[in-house]
Amino acid sequence: MLFNSLPFAYFFLILLPVYWLLPKKPQNWLLLGAGYYFYSCWNPKFLALLILSTVMDYACGIMVDRIEEPRKRKGFVLLSMALNLGMLGYFKYVNFFAESLQLALGRMGIHVPIGHLEIVLPIGISFYTFQSMSYVIDVYRKDIPPTKNFIEFAAFVSFFPHLVAGPIMRPTTLLPQIQNKRKFNIDQFYQGCYLIFWGLTKKVVVADNLSPIVKELFGRWETIDGGLAMLAIYAFAFQIYCDFSGYTDAARGIAKCLGFELALNFNLPYFATSPQDFWSRWHISLSTWLRDYLYIPLGGNRGGRWFLYRNLMLTMIIGGLWHGAAWTFVVWGTYQGVLLVGHRMLKPWLEKIAPKNPADQVWWKVACIVVTFHLVCLGWLFFASSSLAQVGGMLQAIVKRPAIPQGIYLAQVTLIILPLFLVQLAQYLSKDLDIVSRTPWYVRSVFYTLCFYAFILGGNFQGSQFIYFQF
Repeated sequence: MLFNSLPFAYFFLILLPVYWLLPKKPQNWLLLGAGYYFYSCWNPKFLALLILSTVMDYACGIMVDRIEEPRKRKGFVLLSMALNLGMLGYFKYVNFFAESLQLALGRMGIHVPIGHLEIVLPIGISFYTFQSMSYVIDVYRKDIPPTKNFIEFAAFVSFFPHLVAGPIMRPTTLLPQIQNKRKFNIDQFYQGCYLIFWGLTKKVVVADNLSPIVKELFGRWETIDGGLAMLAIYAFAFQIYCDFSGYTDAARGIAKCLGFELALNFNLPYFATSPQDFWSRWHISLSTWLRDYLYIPLGGNRGGRWFLYRNLMLTMIIGGLWHGAAWTFVVWGTYQGVLLVGHRMLKPWLEKIAPKNPADQVWWKVACIVVTFHLVCLGWLFFASSSLAQVGGMLQAIVKRPAIPQGIYLAQVTLIILPLFLVQLAQYLSKDLDIVSRTPWYVRSVFYTLCFYAFILGGNFQGSQFIYFQF
């Protein structure tokens, strides 16, 4: 069931009034039932995995809190990690590692027949396993007391607005909202409706109209020139941004309508001035999760700069592999790690050459934004490609066959992207993501009217799946 589909609209319109007519305890029962129904619409068989992860981590959280002996407490944390990472590893990575091993052995002259398992990846497994596992870790760290109410914990794990593609919510922020009584707030409801509308507009007007262009150009990567190759990368950069941020905007909006606040997951990432700044703006819930549960436990920036560089590289490589079981994602994660390490190494020099004159600082910032955007786009080439050969072919086209993109493709991409860019530029210059809602009523009226007509007349209503569902 997709946010951009009529079945979801019917589901939510029926759920919402019933939800607000109930007191807190029945509300949580309804949220749990809605979460399980929403998830089972993808594949009812995989609902058992979600329930298994929930039951195991609920029990582990209680045991970690009850037991005083450090070794036994840590044992239940390891049990939770083994279950969640084991499920994730089997469904997402077993064929990848088996095929990689077979290829490596073949290059050494050892031919071992390793069968390919027909495994269907359960939707959202990368998200809910991380969220459920982090609860046990937080209880172990004594950051949050364990909940004794199974329904509340199960509703936390299966909260349907962000269940299949995030944002990854911390137990310390979402679980208390489920435990406490919610009151209907008309301003929060209006904000939620705006976020749903804006998120779906980004999805169906921008991302889904860029999708066929990206698919066509990447599909004939062996024959296109450098201009079209670059245009394909730019188009994918905005497609994945509007697709994923559109989903999370809609998820946050749906949650607001239900009285919940989900974490901000995107903060104008293409206005970042450095790789480090980009990762503080893009998929914020994942980058902070990796920081707190992987980078810092590895040692963070303790132990000298070479340990810091090692920890950054390991974190980003694992982050790349989290996105998908393919070498293109491993290389993408490695590339992101190299960018972060390189920026750390160059930072003293960049600060030294940065202009001190306020007027020159503006152009320096613009230059940093442009350079960072293109470094990110180069990374998106690895992310969007189906093979490293395709990456090489696209790069070769850019270097050896440079050209100006064909008019029709350039016009289409510009027409789709330009309105979004103008809105985001206003948000960036005003330092206010909610600038639209703070403008005079007549400005808002014009904006909403234009979005509505773009949504109705220019929207792609083929019901295409969100990109991050595959992760």
